[in-house]
Amino acid sequence: MQRSYRWATQQGGGCEHLALSYTDELVIAEGVVIGPASGNLFPGELFGVAYVVRCDAHWRVREVEVQVAGGASLLLGADGEGRWSGADGESIPALDGCIDVDLSCTPFTNTLPLRRLGDRLRQRQDIQVAFIELPSLALRPAHQAYTCLAPGRYRFDSPADAFTAEIETDAEGLVLRYPGLFTRIPT
Repeated sequence: MQRSYRWATQQGGGCEHLALSYTDELVIAEGVVIGPASGNLFPGELFGVAYVVRCDAHWRVREVEVQVAGGASLLLGADGEGRWSGADGESIPALDGCIDVDLSCTPFTNTLPLRRLGDRLRQRQDIQVAFIELPSLALRPAHQAYTCLAPGRYRFDSPADAFTAEIETDAEGLVLRYPGLFTRIPT
């Protein structure tokens, strides 16, 4: 099964198109993001990014490819248990314990922990993610937390950034509204 989704940034004119494919063994997300010209998310930056995130059937990230238009690219592999490697196959110990990835330019990556953690989100779940800042491709581990507030409503916390948001999702865990950042566009 394949579905398409679109989001617009709430500041600065950015947008995203995502093609999401499911099989019994694999989830593949292919997205194209046109970065906004201004706003708090990417102040003063114009950019374009294409990405592919491959997950196993349990929504654990197995591979991430990111290509910045006119710029660099990044390829990461993951074992689904918290160990990561670069394009050369060399391990990246700084990301040990990170099951999910967070691409700063897309609301889609919020879906990964929401789907993977499921009912455990009835209580706050603290997680480590492999955070990729775009368009720079800077990579670092980041502490985040999710809590289900009601069906389709989640509290997102990024303690290091003192950032909190109430995210609204559809029944599949895909963001409908991420206050101040993204709004889903009907397709």
